[in-house]
Amino acid sequence: MRLAMRVLIVHQNFPGQFRHVAQAWAQNPGWQVVGIGRDTAPGLPALEQQGRLKLLRYKPHRSVGSQQHPYLRKMEDAVLHGQAVARLMLQLKQQGFTPDVILAHPGWGETLYAKDVFPGARLVHFCEWFYRSEGADIGFDPEFPTTFDDHARIRTWNALHLLNLEHCDAAISPTHWQKAQHPEAYQSKITVAHEGIDTENLGPDPNAQIKLPSGQVLKAGDPVITYVARNLEPYRGFHQFMRALPAIQKEHKTVHTVIVGGDEVSYGRKPDPDKDGAKNWREKMLQEVGSQLDPARTHFLGKVPYSAYKRVLQVSAAHVYLTYPFVLSWSMLEAMATGCLVIGSDTAPVRAVLEDGVNGRLVNALDPDHVARRVSDALASSHESAAPLRHHAARTAHSGYSTSTGLSAFAQICLGERPPLKVRHVA
Repeated sequence: MRLAMRVLIVHQNFPGQFRHVAQAWAQNPGWQVVGIGRDTAPGLPALEQQGRLKLLRYKPHRSVGSQQHPYLRKMEDAVLHGQAVARLMLQLKQQGFTPDVILAHPGWGETLYAKDVFPGARLVHFCEWFYRSEGADIGFDPEFPTTFDDHARIRTWNALHLLNLEHCDAAISPTHWQKAQHPEAYQSKITVAHEGIDTENLGPDPNAQIKLPSGQVLKAGDPVITYVARNLEPYRGFHQFMRALPAIQKEHKTVHTVIVGGDEVSYGRKPDPDKDGAKNWREKMLQEVGSQLDPARTHFLGKVPYSAYKRVLQVSAAHVYLTYPFVLSWSMLEAMATGCLVIGSDTAPVRAVLEDGVNGRLVNALDPDHVARRVSDALASSHESAAPLRHHAARTAHSGYSTSTGLSAFAQICLGERPPLKVRHVA
């Protein structure tokens, strides 16, 4: 193992998926780790304050031009991001910092010009997604039909992802299915390696409880349905989940539903305020089904601290994870690692992790009646009968998606070796 390495980690929302890698590498004696993220990125304040990691923040110098062709708006935005990051890279070079390795999420264009600044660095891209006009997320939900313009925009946007594949020396994709979405000509560059979740600090707690804004306390063992997403939106099946709730509440008079997630949109479109009369999907779905729900048993917590989020999972009697065929969320794996009874959508890549009747239950993500039946069955089952599913869910997550497994894989891909790295959390 080399005694000293210079590593540059680039992520719009730094550290993003690279949290564990950045924490581990920044604490290696003799290593220099520099991060680049947007001005809104959370960073790793403790490591920055200790001087173990230097974070540079950028902001594109302007927004996309109002006269830009609609098909090219995302591409121009990528160029603006790439330009801003390239300027920071040039500053680093002038200051004497030349990285051995650049690990980056290139999805917003940040590394378009990385090889022009640092031609000798090993550039490793995190290839999370490549868009397809059919067979994946686009056109999956008939409620939101696509148009020719949608397909044309997607094809144009993929030009960025093709450039990312061409420029990088190696690439990482978190699941086999996500890798398979990329053009076959480039798949030999891509290694499947999930970044890992903090399985060491995830597991059941029979004494867990959460206090709701109303003051009511829910405990492990109570009839509690949980739903978690970064943002409440159709891509993560929020609309169908809400449509399933009235039937569930009607059948189970004491069940509480705890919903965690923001009101923004991570993927897809926002509701049309003029057409839908709602500025977000939570409002839209409450307009549709809110009158059929008991507000005293339906709890929207918004975005919560990680410690509170863990307790939500620990009190869950049935955890619902619905998604289009798209990237796999950490939240599903974290729910499994916690020992939740997960009811997941019968979509890729969920099927690669969740096996119906073995470590969870699969459900038709587009059928709210089916979702309602699956959840109702889960609530009606005894703790003893659900125990094997919960146990096997936790074993799946802990054995295949641990932080240590992710660190080892990333080290091999980025550095060509397997250094004995462990995450040391910094308070």
